[in-house]
Amino acid sequence: MFVFDMKSQTGRSRRVIFDFLADRSYAQGPIFLIFGLILTLWPSSLMLKAQGVEGYYRYPTLHEETIVFCAEGDLWTVPVSGGLARRLTSHPGEETHPKISPDGKTLAFTAAYEGPSELYTMPIEGGLPRRWTYESESSMSTGWTPQGELVYTTTHYSTLPNSQLVAIDTVSRAVRRLPLSQASEASFDASGKTTFFVRPPDHRNVTKRYSGGTARQIWRFTEGAAEAERLTTDHKGESHHPMWWESRVYFVTDRDGSMNLWSMAEDGSGLRQHTDHEDFDVRQPSLSDGKVVYHWAGDIWIHDILSGDDQIVPIRIVSDLDQLREKWVTKPSEYITHVGLHPEGSHVVFTARGRVFVAPVKGGRLVSLSRKPGVRYRDAVFSADGNEVLALSDESSEFEFVRLPVTGIGDSSALTRDGEILRYQGYPSPDGKWLVYGDHNEDLWLLELESGLQRKISTNNNGIRGASWAPDSQWVAFVQDADNTFSQILLHQVSDGTRVTLTSDRANSRYPVWHPGGKWIYFLSDRNFQTLVGSPWGARQPEPYFDRKMKVYQVSLQKGLRSPFRPNDELHARSEDEAKKKKPSEALDGEEGGSIENDESVSTVSIDTEGIQSRIQEVSISPGNYASLQGNEKALFFIQRETGLNAKSHLKGLKIGNDDSKVVTLVEDVRGFEVCADGEK
Repeated sequence: MFVFDMKSQTGRSRRVIFDFLADRSYAQGPIFLIFGLILTLWPSSLMLKAQGVEGYYRYPTLHEETIVFCAEGDLWTVPVSGGLARRLTSHPGEETHPKISPDGKTLAFTAAYEGPSELYTMPIEGGLPRRWTYESESSMSTGWTPQGELVYTTTHYSTLPNSQLVAIDTVSRAVRRLPLSQASEASFDASGKTTFFVRPPDHRNVTKRYSGGTARQIWRFTEGAAEAERLTTDHKGESHHPMWWESRVYFVTDRDGSMNLWSMAEDGSGLRQHTDHEDFDVRQPSLSDGKVVYHWAGDIWIHDILSGDDQIVPIRIVSDLDQLREKWVTKPSEYITHVGLHPEGSHVVFTARGRVFVAPVKGGRLVSLSRKPGVRYRDAVFSADGNEVLALSDESSEFEFVRLPVTGIGDSSALTRDGEILRYQGYPSPDGKWLVYGDHNEDLWLLELESGLQRKISTNNNGIRGASWAPDSQWVAFVQDADNTFSQILLHQVSDGTRVTLTSDRANSRYPVWHPGGKWIYFLSDRNFQTLVGSPWGARQPEPYFDRKMKVYQVSLQKGLRSPFRPNDELHARSEDEAKKKKPSEALDGEEGGSIENDESVSTVSIDTEGIQSRIQEVSISPGNYASLQGNEKALFFIQRETGLNAKSHLKGLKIGNDDSKVVTLVEDVRGFEVCADGEK
């Protein structure tokens, strides 16, 4: 029982043993030998668990039984059997892309010690780094030639902004450029005369299953050949990180949907798959003596080519975990990531460093709504009645919507429990029954707050760009990208799922705003083509530069409505008082605006869907660089950006009416704004 207790409760059992031995009466005879044997045979793995922590490991490189990798911005070394890693560097600058020399004595890497990312080497056991490049451009450590030349990737020697492979003789420091254009990630055969490389170089596009024109492919070039030869001709997706060993080239590719380790003959034939990971990609592999080490899901794995074994390397690091220490924030406002306005404009809720706070506008108590350690919140907004805060929480390890009491008293309650994809900010309906939100799959979802039921209301995965609620909470207007990438505004009816396409796909239309009266929707659309380049001819004038593309538009949701911006005439009341006195029956039949008055009270929004796109009208103001359209009963508000570099943006207002309304500046130099639900602030 004593030995079992020791294994199950390591810390406590060690104290029992030592306390027991401290009594001199037991320090003699067989009992002393028994406990001495127990301590001697103490499993080393248990001792390691008491030391170090698990980290996030990247950029592994391998030579025989030694692995070097990156964690916490530094370089570490550990044997292939795993265990407690040893730190090699400690500079505040980040070190990446380590590569061990063929003789196993020198480590090359890229570091940002003096600002730019330059090439350095150091002894494999640690020591003073030696700088090799002074190019003030990114010099990426790539590997070594069999002859011991140091190879790196740079754009310094290219006349175009393309990468090239460069080799440095570590004895003479002579620089030799490999005669390859747009080349990176080099590997060499045993003779060093044949280079296997990637072209085009890394485009930093992390899109899974990317198959566009800049997808990386593996090429081969032999000294004396007229040109290089592409080897991966059978797959449009990504193939990169070639590694030569015994007449075969090992590399990673997404042929099966995820990046896995494959190999081929030197001429590109005889494909073989070696790993079959699904959830995460194989990254940054390195090969030595028939073993491939690689980064997968935060850990380092090693694959034995001959046996086919694939297993994780158990690594722990000794760290002071500086990133987890408490830190004083002297300017909290610089860390605010989201702000929401109370429906009555009396308070604001803001999110900063993963915490949620509610602050009064005119002074009072600042309330912290999030007190659970280790839980991060995002995109907090007020509920429709202002009594709760709706936010995204990662307490369950996935971001789920939760309710938080606005007073800070009481626990949060979950609204969703099925998170599998990253969610974004929710927009509550005016009646407090619904929440609409987008996710990382570019889908738009409707969530019923009472039941937790959800349904998808978007029609494709091209892109979601915002949503807004009708004043009766029965319709949602949302923006999604059409198949031709233009943004369209669509309407979705909550009760029966009716969908209405409000704008065409021939121009970008965004920021739909429902007028509180329920009769109009306003939006912005880029339908003005005004270029600042007067002619395509001449030096440095290759194409037009379109400026002030956006215009303000309105669409009547019912037939026969007269635009509130339309000037008075002999068929329409000349004053607001006359308009209020005039009865609908007195209007002239057949005249636009004659059959229905603009009654601002709303109970249920009624939409005449037939011919709705033909009822779109332009609001008569000059076009501009407009964005973020919002409004209330009396006015529209939007951001207008100036023209040119470092241009400022200003909050503008436009009164809804026909009495010579003009755009006025409300606040200068702003980044964003929000109008509260009652429209008063």
